Amino acid sequence: MGFPGTWMTESASMIYRVVPKCACSSIGQIMFYSDHGRYFDGDIHDSTSGLHKWNQPESQPLIEEHVKAHQTLTFTCVRNPYARILSSFFDKIAGIQRNGKRYRGNLVPQLMQRYGVDVGSPENGFEFDQIASFRRFLLFARDTIRWRRPMEPDIHWSAMSGHISTFIVNGGRYNQIFFTEKFDEGMQRVLDAAPTPVKLDVNDVPKFNESEGHGPKRAHKVSEYFDDLSRHLIWEIYKKDFQLFKYDFHNPDNKLPKAEIDLDEVHAKLAR
Repeated sequence: MGFPGTWMTESASMIYRVVPKCACSSIGQIMFYSDHGRYFDGDIHDSTSGLHKWNQPESQPLIEEHVKAHQTLTFTCVRNPYARILSSFFDKIAGIQRNGKRYRGNLVPQLMQRYGVDVGSPENGFEFDQIASFRRFLLFARDTIRWRRPMEPDIHWSAMSGHISTFIVNGGRYNQIFFTEKFDEGMQRVLDAAPTPVKLDVNDVPKFNESEGHGPKRAHKVSEYFDDLSRHLIWEIYKKDFQLFKYDFHNPDNKLPKAEIDLDEVHAKLAR
């Protein structure tokens, strides 16, 4: 299986396991800058040079060698599951993608037909009942994850523990896992520990949010999107994420973790 979703700087100063919707655009740009002294011109997900990625066949032997040697600083980043699934909905389902089209072609029409998910349109200013549509989308997300129908689960709403575990199961080990909610602190800790050719202060990094501005903004506080059924579904999908990454399941409006991550616990429980 190898190490899907893994990026490495060309200098091999650091290795990153991508977790979608967890600041991956900013992290990728910082990695690129730490080698080249400049940011990638465009969405870092589109880069095909300047950064080793597992989906580039020529990069795979290099990534695998460094991952298995356990001598390169290796890290990932996680996010509150409530905020992450909401971000996935507003970006991938309600929003328009960089190519000017809906995500995955006919996915949104299918959601409308099968689950009653209405996400409006640019023409009507993306006006729709955000709470009702999100809750229906959540049923769809659960169905894809639990029963793999009407489609395979998408990487943007698959559990973080699933992404992170593939790296461990195949022989990798994390030196650091930090929180999106404490991004500057966590990313600076990575940069301070990695032998990067170019030094960088996270406070000087511009904002990279490739999903912003392509769809509706969230109109309500997080807790208003989650009734009892929605919270039941969230626990069913993301129980391990809450437990391993120390987020507060009982208060959706508390975006901050309740404790630090225990790396030994993560490796022990996700290696199975």
